Amino acid sequence: MTLVAAPAPPRSLPRRRPARAGGLWGIRTPISRPARWTLTVLSVTVPLAAWQVLSMVIDGRPDFLPGPLEAFAAGVEMARDGQLLTDAWATVRRVLEGFGLAVLVSVPLGILMGSFPAGQAALEPLVGLLRYLPASAFIPLLIIWLGLGEPSKVALLFLAAFFFNTLMTADAVRQVPAALIDVSYTLGARRGEVLRKVIVPYALPGMIDSVRVNAAASWSFVVVAELIASESGLGYRIVRAQRFNQIDRIFAVLVVIALIGLTIDLMLRLARDRVGRWV
Repeated sequence: MTLVAAPAPPRSLPRRRPARAGGLWGIRTPISRPARWTLTVLSVTVPLAAWQVLSMVIDGRPDFLPGPLEAFAAGVEMARDGQLLTDAWATVRRVLEGFGLAVLVSVPLGILMGSFPAGQAALEPLVGLLRYLPASAFIPLLIIWLGLGEPSKVALLFLAAFFFNTLMTADAVRQVPAALIDVSYTLGARRGEVLRKVIVPYALPGMIDSVRVNAAASWSFVVVAELIASESGLGYRIVRAQRFNQIDRIFAVLVVIALIGLTIDLMLRLARDRVGRWV
């Protein structure tokens, strides 16, 4: 009788502990509060230090690339004689008018396109086509039609933000789960109630994020608008400083634009966090 050897038990592969990258570079892993504050401070101080070093190294000419201290001194001087505040308010007012009007028109159209397939079919081809036309290309037409005054500048800001904000609002509305809408209809909600109480509240944080993104684009175009035949505003102040080779003042104005934009972004982010707690 031949004995048959029993098959060897399968070799079990060595068990590997699940890789979990933690620490500072873990994917979506929270970092400690001290690490967060340290990185935040470094993100500001390192570029400022690099800016200061470059201003001392490049040709040794502080008038060619003034450092942050020279730019700060120029900003303080402009603030003392009132120029900075007057120009900053003129620019902020134009952004509020042009970009605010774009938001007022684009948000309802975006909700229409995102909620109703008929609205999407009727509007999205045209809006999607026109968004590729650069707003700056309309400047000659706006000057011919509206003149060199405020209306042409406000219209440029409107065109710069309207098409993109419409499409991004529609995308935010489309993110509302279909099951949520079906449940609302099942519970007896009518179409208007579904729009007001389900779709708009759910999509509101996404809409605010769209406004945040397009607000930054508006600040780019308001400076472009003020470079042409303007008598006030931060863009006008940049052109005037360039004529007199006051580069430190140009940097001071750029820093002011960045600070105002950052303030608006933080306000919108705070609003997004407050209205979107339940999403």
